[in-house]
Amino acid sequence: MIERFYQKFSKDLGIDLGTANTLVYVKGKGIVINEPSVVAINAKTRQVLAIGSDARRMVGRTPSHIVATRPLAGGVISDFEVTESMLKYFIDKVHAGIYPIFRRPRVVIGIPSGVTEVEKRAVVDAAVSAGAASAYLIEEPVAAAMGARLPVQDAQGSFIVDIGGGTTEIAVISLGGIVVSKSLRIAGDKLSEAIVQYVREKKNLLIGERTAEDIKISIGSVLPTGKDLSGPVRGRDIITGLPKEIVVSEADIREALQTTVMQIIKAVKMVVEDIPPEIISDCLTRGIVLAGGGALLRGFADLLSYETKLPVMVADDPLTCVVRGCGVVVDDLENLSEILLTTQYQK
Repeated sequence: MIERFYQKFSKDLGIDLGTANTLVYVKGKGIVINEPSVVAINAKTRQVLAIGSDARRMVGRTPSHIVATRPLAGGVISDFEVTESMLKYFIDKVHAGIYPIFRRPRVVIGIPSGVTEVEKRAVVDAAVSAGAASAYLIEEPVAAAMGARLPVQDAQGSFIVDIGGGTTEIAVISLGGIVVSKSLRIAGDKLSEAIVQYVREKKNLLIGERTAEDIKISIGSVLPTGKDLSGPVRGRDIITGLPKEIVVSEADIREALQTTVMQIIKAVKMVVEDIPPEIISDCLTRGIVLAGGGALLRGFADLLSYETKLPVMVADDPLTCVVRGCGVVVDDLENLSEILLTTQYQK
């Protein structure tokens, strides 16, 4: 009865609580928030100074007592209090103009598959402490498959590979559940770290992860594109200690990414080997669907198809697949409750 009362004022939410970005879906409206999962904190007072896009602009540019940090690592909470503050900020932002006492939404949150019970409970507790009336969990590969409009509830296999910021989720789904899966703590962040390491070792230039991410997006590839892409990179010369600008080519970045990309592909092949014979026939027909930011890496779909001998396609708007899947559940929570990972916890 109390929950129904709050539903008159609150807006039910679907949240993709990602390592790199947090996206929020509002029932009846769609995706209204897409901001970095970054929080700037005063280390002396533990006061939160900025959240989201404002905090990301501070990364690498703050005095020693101000720390711009990501409260999630590998898709799970690494700093409970900061995650709670971030969730409260997003919930309040959605409910602007509504009295705080009435901001009690139901939320559906995507989490990596294979997380521990403690990690699950941490997510639920953070959401409830941030103001949610109740919190429900859904595994990210299931949410991504639903967001990609795959028939996850049918008696046929749907193969999804979701390459996010902190984790790569690989799963084959049938009848609303995961048949075989693997969660890999190697994804977009590791790709950026590989570029930082390569530029330091091969070019004697020290750059930050934000610069590396920009390079990855602008010229990153795993197969030759035929366009001879290149771009300038600014950083500090390791030898002289002075500022320096160099030009890197797509071949340089391809070399930097090779080892990490092959680790992801190896994990996908391990899942393929475990797929039951009846479902592998579905995968041969329907192929693998890529979601997440890593799906946009040039040539990755073609390389994965070559290595697995399965057709591979990129989902429409892969960056929002997980939150759109959460939104599908939010829009029909009563009928889709069996897809949820756990029962709700309430305050």
